[in-house]
Amino acid sequence: MTLENNDETQIQQLINDWTNALCVKDIDRMMIKGVTEWRRTWEQCLPYFPESFQVETRDMIINVSGDTAFAHWVSRYTGMPKDHPAGQTWMRATVGYKRQNGRWFIAHEHVSFPFNPETSQVVLTPDI
Repeated sequence: MTLENNDETQIQQLINDWTNALCVKDIDRMMIKGVTEWRRTWEQCLPYFPESFQVETRDMIINVSGDTAFAHWVSRYTGMPKDHPAGQTWMRATVGYKRQNGRWFIAHEHVSFPFNPETSQVVLTPDI
């Protein structure tokens, strides 16, 4: 295995670990120490999710260069009631990672939803 493939594997594992933490609402595993605002966002958001759910991820691409990596993919929440708002559409995610002392950390995260530019409303895309 090349160093680059190993880096991609480590980034993939970091993404999987974060996704698994989200699905069990484990905010401590989702956080980077010292980011109280991001913690507060998830503390306010997670009560609206059902007790149990999963995340389906597709089309993941990971690019690594030295101590910097970027990944992007599409995902949706699954395993929740059909009428739950969080499970109605696919999301696009782009995440930047930085390696420090041999460990990868999230440096930047962006999630977006498809929207209609004329109305600024989210366009629900149940299937892609």
